[in-house]
Amino acid sequence: MITFKPKQVSKKLLSVLPDRARDVLEKRFGLGKSPETYTLEAIGKIYGITRERVRQIENYGIQAIQKSDVYDEFVENFNELKTIIDDLGGVISERDLFDEITKDVSLRNHLYFILVVGDPFYRVKENNAFADRWCLEQKLSQTVEKALQNVFDSLDEDELVSEDEILARLKNALGDIEECYRDEKVLKRWLGLSKQIDCNPLGEWGHASSPNVRAKGIRDYAYLAVKRHGSPMHFKEVADAINELFDKKAHVATTHNELIKDKRFVLVGRGLYALTEWGYSAGVVKDVLRDILTKYGPLTREEIIDKVRKERYVKDNTIVVNLQDASIFKKLPDGNYILTE
Repeated sequence: MITFKPKQVSKKLLSVLPDRARDVLEKRFGLGKSPETYTLEAIGKIYGITRERVRQIENYGIQAIQKSDVYDEFVENFNELKTIIDDLGGVISERDLFDEITKDVSLRNHLYFILVVGDPFYRVKENNAFADRWCLEQKLSQTVEKALQNVFDSLDEDELVSEDEILARLKNALGDIEECYRDEKVLKRWLGLSKQIDCNPLGEWGHASSPNVRAKGIRDYAYLAVKRHGSPMHFKEVADAINELFDKKAHVATTHNELIKDKRFVLVGRGLYALTEWGYSAGVVKDVLRDILTKYGPLTREEIIDKVRKERYVKDNTIVVNLQDASIFKKLPDGNYILTE
């Protein structure tokens, strides 16, 4: 993707420095024979100086390079990197930027050094909300960060939305930003800046901390499988779906046990599980009957059957048999049923 050789550029830039300053920068940025990078403290021990003194030497070395005549020789290379960052959206995570250019760890170190030395580039360190990122204008970076924060705030804790929806929310949060930055690829890269928003294996977006996004076990994978299916599933079907969708070995018995324990699921028939969030209530058929009569008052047998069938996958006769429990239900002369007082 780049036309120049990063190692040759960094070697020439480092050549303007005294031996110790050059060695410090090579160790700090991993520019030597080994791509290993050293901490300030580690370099300080080598030279018998404080970590603060190492920091001063590092800063001196970078400033000396920037003021040297050699620096001007590589303006075209800096401009080439500038164009790449601009084409990628003007703000891009460090990971995505390097992935676009090279997979070689050693070359990445040299590129990183060139970006640090280069005047047009700004690096914003990661924090709890955003990843390390490079930009050409700090104002654009701040605009993107604010928009991403607004998108995060718009999501409920366990909410999942489609990729189209998350992109639409980001566009809206960006306001009247230039049209060139509304490109779908750019918006997806900007989503990659956020450590608070992420997508699950099914391409649905939500809070990165939610188990609906970062599935960690059978229960989470089962939730995603049933949610994707959109209607109740038998626990055997759930296990098969986990194997197929996520390439995870889910044993039928284990899956069944996990579904029983998780409040996100409710048993609605023999081995059939639905999501609680769909409005199904927990409990046996008698519990459902009690809840319905408490909520709606006197109902005919047909009305009760209709409402129970929306809650449970059971036969009509099973509902009728449960209604015969006189200790809980009472049939009125007009044929309606109520709860026994």
